[in-house]
Amino acid sequence: MSATEENDDLTGAELKQARSRAYRLMGRTLKPRWPLVVATAATSILASLLEALTPLFLAKGIDVGLPALRDGDPGPLWLIVGLFAAASLVMGFMFWLSTWLTASLSQSSLMEIRENLFRKVQRLPVSFHEKYTSGRAISRQTSDMDALQEFLDGGVSEVLTTLLYLVFSLGLILALDPQSGIVIAVFLVVVIWLMRWFMKRAEKAFRESRTHSARLIVTFVETFTGIRAVQSFRKEASNEGAYSSVAADYQRATMNTIGLFGILQPLMVGLGNLCMVAVLAWGGWRAIDGTLSLGALVAVTLATKRLFGPMQSLLMYISSLQSAQSALEKVSGLLEEPETLTEPERPAALGSPHGEIVFDDVAFGYSPQSTLVEHLSLRIPAGQTVAVVGQTGAGKSTLAKLISRFYDVTQGSIRLDGTDVREIADADLRRRVVMVTQEAYLFSGTVAENIAIGKPDATREEVEAAAAAVGADAFIRALPDGYDTDVTKRGGRVSAGQRQLISFARAFLADPAVLILDEATSSLDLPSERLVQQGLERLLGERTALIIAHRLSTVAIADRVLVVRGGRVAEDGTPEELIAQGGEFAGLDAAWQRSLA
Repeated sequence: MSATEENDDLTGAELKQARSRAYRLMGRTLKPRWPLVVATAATSILASLLEALTPLFLAKGIDVGLPALRDGDPGPLWLIVGLFAAASLVMGFMFWLSTWLTASLSQSSLMEIRENLFRKVQRLPVSFHEKYTSGRAISRQTSDMDALQEFLDGGVSEVLTTLLYLVFSLGLILALDPQSGIVIAVFLVVVIWLMRWFMKRAEKAFRESRTHSARLIVTFVETFTGIRAVQSFRKEASNEGAYSSVAADYQRATMNTIGLFGILQPLMVGLGNLCMVAVLAWGGWRAIDGTLSLGALVAVTLATKRLFGPMQSLLMYISSLQSAQSALEKVSGLLEEPETLTEPERPAALGSPHGEIVFDDVAFGYSPQSTLVEHLSLRIPAGQTVAVVGQTGAGKSTLAKLISRFYDVTQGSIRLDGTDVREIADADLRRRVVMVTQEAYLFSGTVAENIAIGKPDATREEVEAAAAAVGADAFIRALPDGYDTDVTKRGGRVSAGQRQLISFARAFLADPAVLILDEATSSLDLPSERLVQQGLERLLGERTALIIAHRLSTVAIADRVLVVRGGRVAEDGTPEELIAQGGEFAGLDAAWQRSLA
């Protein structure tokens, strides 16, 4: 099962593997920060020790300071008071320093994980993004990272200081009165059993809560991104029902967690009160007959009272740890998702770009069980414009994705200017091969900034020239702020066809050796399409072009037509030759002509 599966679907072995993966991630993150980890631990140890010693100052004050004062010597009492005041000041400073160090450790670690997540998502292949929903990816960066931050910012420090405080307090009680320590140990056996019961159920509850939280985000994001389709097909009511169902699951999971705390808290309070009564009764009996000093009785009773409060807090922090662990399992799963398209260790040295493409006995399938392309050999000379046509699902877009190396072939090779694309550095390949898809995505920013993505160092004149070349200059200048119009602001929104023209300008500005248009004219009206065709004719020049389209109007500018059927090239020739042959392309062309009539 993939590392990205939801944790409640994992088997026992897979869950163990997910935990190990999460621990590895945290270990890798903390390893370079070991000086900060040591400093945080040292300040926490000192602060916890001083806090645990507070009852000792009280005991010494009662047993030593007050008798000396009664005998006319206030020195011991003032010494104890002075030491207590100094210890309190140091303790306060250590707690502040520990909090600051914890925050520094937490924020630097979270920053690294967030950056690694973003970097990883960008580098994962298209095949991953086609199966991993955007909502799940967003959940990793939002709710899961929030759970980690909640624990690292305060929980990890509190868990450490609380544990240390409990250890030091028990040590103090045993040092002052071992018999009271035995009484407390009896109650601690019950507390430990109760904590194990709680942790076992809380772990499952928090994991379910994280899973349902992720599903809630996925449902919301998918509805929001597809809002036009939702409103067009009146899906609001059914979507509300689906969302309510997911929200109800999340509510139930959250209530299960709260219910566990509802059981735990009164039991812990009751056990704490019973333990304090037992210690006070047994210690008081011995104080009466003189076998236990009054100061020791007061100190042990106070330490016992202060023992069970931190235990309740510790369980709260542990629950936060479990939530963070569940989140870390999901985050680490995404970070360890294999990058199937790896960079070559020694990228090939490339000469001047020409744009020749060669398919050499290529085979490919989107899954091991099926083969879409088999034994395909094809040569596209540099500078040739090739139109690829065929029925839906014939494999046209697959050829474009293989050339762009969105996927790797399973057999044979694809060569660009004589070099296997798998041996070309990714940055070099992206400069030489640019694909414009049907989805003309515009990023936040101005029109000019969106065009300049194709060449970040382009001048304003180059940006405007690229837009003019594809017929986009006129409508861009008509926008409220021209090229400086923010595409996301009111009045600056552009139509689907205009977005496509902007994406064309972006691609042409990049000036690749190979330009791939994958259904890129499907959203254009006929006047806009004619403008684009005119721009293509002017700009293709010596550039190799692969044009994939259902609409045959773009075929007129092609030097060559490939008819793809079942992942194979069924027909290959000029438009005129294929029409004269009376084959599949001739039938497609006749149907296109009838549609125009």
